[in-house]
Amino acid sequence: MAQVEDAILKNLKLFVAFARSRLSDEHLAEDVVQESLIKALSTDRQPETEEETTKWFYRILRRSIIDIYRKEDARGRAMERFESEFPESPDDEEEQILCQCFRRLLPLVPEQYRKLLDEVDLQGRDLAEVATELGVTRNNLNVRLHRARTHLRDALSQNCRACSTHGCLDCTCKDSGDPAHRH
Repeated sequence: MAQVEDAILKNLKLFVAFARSRLSDEHLAEDVVQESLIKALSTDRQPETEEETTKWFYRILRRSIIDIYRKEDARGRAMERFESEFPESPDDEEEQILCQCFRRLLPLVPEQYRKLLDEVDLQGRDLAEVATELGVTRNNLNVRLHRARTHLRDALSQNCRACSTHGCLDCTCKDSGDPAHRH
């Protein structure tokens, strides 16, 4: 086992370079190599020579990369089906039943979060594009979006109470323009 570990560690930079050349995301490539290492080191049958180990690990790495492409392809097909079943913009009837209280409650959300809600949720901008503009990672943007939505949800629950717990559909709030309006 130590011989296998040594052979893999000796060629680790080559394995990472191999994965990077086949995947567009540097971090994903590193993750795939790491997952492949775990697979390789957890198997019972391992090669005996350094040359066999290198070939063996490349096969494991190739399979892992192929699995990623298969998952992305399946995810893409699922997304296409979802988009065809659920168009992006609601039809007139759906628009009428959606609660519009959030529009007048947006000023209660801190400005940095309000801008995110506007760009991502209302304008439908791509998350990767917004993250690049802000100079943050996609994960960091997701955290910020979660916080923004939490602020808005809190404002809705304080304002709308019962209907907000049921998804703000068929809202019975009177849109008085007063953010402190209560049922």
